[in-house]
Amino acid sequence: MKLDVQLDGRPDEAAQRARALIAAGVDGLFTFEGPHDVFLPLIVAAGASEVPPTDLMTNVAIAIPRSPMHLATAAYDLQLLSGGRFRLGLGSQIRPHIENRYGSTWSRPAARMRETVLAVKAILNSWQDGTRLDFRGEFTKHTLMPPAFVPGPNPYGVPPVLLGALGPVMTRTAAEVADGLLVMPFHSHRHFRERTLPAVAEGLERSGRERIEVYPQAIVAMGGSPAEIEAASFGVKGLLAFYGSTPAYRPVLDIEGWGDLQPELNALSKTGDIMGMIGLIDDTMMRTLAVVGTPAECAAEIKTRFGDVADRICAYFPGSTHSEETIATLATELRRTP
Repeated sequence: MKLDVQLDGRPDEAAQRARALIAAGVDGLFTFEGPHDVFLPLIVAAGASEVPPTDLMTNVAIAIPRSPMHLATAAYDLQLLSGGRFRLGLGSQIRPHIENRYGSTWSRPAARMRETVLAVKAILNSWQDGTRLDFRGEFTKHTLMPPAFVPGPNPYGVPPVLLGALGPVMTRTAAEVADGLLVMPFHSHRHFRERTLPAVAEGLERSGRERIEVYPQAIVAMGGSPAEIEAASFGVKGLLAFYGSTPAYRPVLDIEGWGDLQPELNALSKTGDIMGMIGLIDDTMMRTLAVVGTPAECAAEIKTRFGDVADRICAYFPGSTHSEETIATLATELRRTP
């Protein structure tokens, strides 16, 4: 199994960090839409001569506030810079962020994401094949493409367009129209097996396709000693508490019998009581919703959860900056044949 890890968002540090992670043996780097632009660190990593070629991915770029034309252009150029190693991962975000942080319009997120994926692919394929651009959707229209704005065929081909999803409607949508599904990191083994995979199967049946690439994501509390694991667990519990406070993520808690925790976390989040939120995440919840242990133990758990449906994993280490040696051990263990 291949290992993708997060490339921290600061573009001025991206090349150095990318070089260190690749030296540790990771197979790919992804960026998250946080306090910095989601594309710039990947551009820096792809364009730096001292950084060896590696797989790159946005995980995810928030699509609803962006034009499909912008997304297609960025994806095309990153495919060039990376030598054909780029994947465009898209996500929808939740209503408060779309309306109050991005100042954009929120409605029918699955329908919007479906159309965005189709529009981006239509634009990229138009450039690749030289066909007339004529995409007419409910939310966006792309019918004007003068020759001066056509980059021509990408020598590395059209980059894949992936869609992040958690709920059944968005997951079905990904399986219908995207090139891959990014399984959101807040999930449990039961939720993945009983909710995500059946929705994937339904989406494939609707589209007439046989398969889709599945890219699971895991929140990982990892360390080489009990003390390191305990320290990593604090950051993991903080991220789990943040996700758990969001109403959209309640179905994951519901399936495990912890649904009543969501409004408690949400109430604490509104008062800024971060420590109170973390205190509600016990070790049983953490080990159910995240992967915990030494690098070898984490690799074994990841392969148990996802090894039969995916050949690579996106690992998050919230609050932890692991040594190259620790990451190298995880990457080695993931590649090891059972």
